[in-house]
Amino acid sequence: MLHKAIKVRLYPTLEQQVLLSQHFGCARWWWNYALNKSIETYKETGKSLGQSALNAFLPKLKKTEETVWLSECYSQVLQATTLNLTTAYKNFFAGRARFPRYKSKHGKQSIQYPQNVKILEGFVQFPGKVGKIKAKLHRKIEGTIKTVTVSLDPSGKYFASILTEAEGDNPTVSTDGRVIGVDLGLTHFAITSDGYKVSKYDNPKHLARHEKNLKRKQQKLAKKQKGSNSRNKAKKTVAKVYERVTKSRQDFLHKLSRKLVNENQVVVVENLNVKGLVRNHNLAKAISDSEALASLRASVGWGTFVNFLAYKLEKKGGKLVEIDRWFPSSKLCSNCHYQIREMSLDVRTWTCPSCGTHHDRDGNAATNIRAEGIRMLQTDGTAVSANGGEVRPRLGRKSVLIAKRASVPARRHSPAMLEAYTIVAST
Repeated sequence: MLHKAIKVRLYPTLEQQVLLSQHFGCARWWWNYALNKSIETYKETGKSLGQSALNAFLPKLKKTEETVWLSECYSQVLQATTLNLTTAYKNFFAGRARFPRYKSKHGKQSIQYPQNVKILEGFVQFPGKVGKIKAKLHRKIEGTIKTVTVSLDPSGKYFASILTEAEGDNPTVSTDGRVIGVDLGLTHFAITSDGYKVSKYDNPKHLARHEKNLKRKQQKLAKKQKGSNSRNKAKKTVAKVYERVTKSRQDFLHKLSRKLVNENQVVVVENLNVKGLVRNHNLAKAISDSEALASLRASVGWGTFVNFLAYKLEKKGGKLVEIDRWFPSSKLCSNCHYQIREMSLDVRTWTCPSCGTHHDRDGNAATNIRAEGIRMLQTDGTAVSANGGEVRPRLGRKSVLIAKRASVPARRHSPAMLEAYTIVAST
């Protein structure tokens, strides 16, 4: 089965905005109440509450005088909130996410409809009192509608994210085609190498372009009295600036990822620890400028770019290869595979002391990333249509990757030409 999500703009009437605001508040209150109940129960009994146990609280709460307003909200919206909370708990215990947090009325608001949503001509019809909401359906909605998430951005715009399911499967993954290595940077957002040519794509630095305008509007916001209408208007003005930055950056990321996917069958990137890099105060601002903003200041630059590559390659039948972040791509000579010991960030070009080849730091790194991706594919027994030597230190030094993982002597690999369609069996 194929799943696809389409985000459309909604234009609710004033009456519908009031209803949606009530539903946002109900869902948010129920999330916080259920989360608090789960925490208290775990402290008392050592066991957490499941989805059915949490939903059992709802009928009583709807009849209680203090919380009778919960009955105004469509029942399945609250049940979907319970499902999302229990899923968040499962992700936390599985190590995929952090512990669920309480939701604030000042953040992004959203509710989820698990069924009974219909797409009409120019409208999206929701169950309950909300009814038909005018929508900008910029593309045809195909397949069975699974869930619809309605959200309100800080800038005051309403959206519906429609998840559909249709018959069929993604194309079979194939590595028969061009292989490209991608090194993500700061001055240049991406440096690519196909084994013959190095290309550089500048970082547009969208946030820097709006920095003066953003600072001016934030200063105006700081002078407004808390809780006043003028402060709320100023908050929306600031949010609109962030929205322009986010949209500009996402447009750039979509176009660049589409170009790389259209031209290549395999894309090799490094598995970067963006959160760890942002903790470096010397790099934090530059890296965050490579990242878009979610909830006004969250990062989606490098990480989102890799996600865009992943899903676009999956739809095409291509393959994304992520090499280990500790692989010394910048410190290896792509010509003779000599590895130097240290290289500071301010070194942008260097000459190999072994073979004398002069390297551009980023171009050399992209070439090494590509070669390491090919080596990984062929180690797994995958046929790769590409030429390139296997990249590993050859002068007897311990591999950085192996030295960080285990206290065993590092193995040395001799570089070998990888002929087209050569298959190396797994060991």
